[in-house]
Amino acid sequence: MHCRPNMMPPIVHPTKCCTQHQIQTTIVPHIHPSHTTYVNHHVFQHQHYFPHTQSVVNDVSHQHVVCPGPGPFPRPF
Repeated sequence: MHCRPNMMPPIVHPTKCCTQHQIQTTIVPHIHPSHTTYVNHHVFQHQHYFPHTQSVVNDVSHQHVVCPGPGPFPRPF
C-alpha cells in the first residue's frame, strides 16, 4: 500500500535581477605640451657662529598630599 505524500504550499523566492551593460567607446584626444626652463642661481651663504657655554642647576621640590582614612596618628576627640 502506498501513502500519498503531504503537499506544502510553494516557496517563492525574490526575483533575481540581472543587468547587462553595453559600452560604446569614443576616443577624445588630449594633448599635453610641456616646456623646460633652466634657471641659474647664485647663492650667498651667510655663516653664523654661536659659541655656547653650560651650567648646572639642582632643583628640589616638596609635595604635601592629603590621604583619606584614619592615618598613622590618632585623631583628637
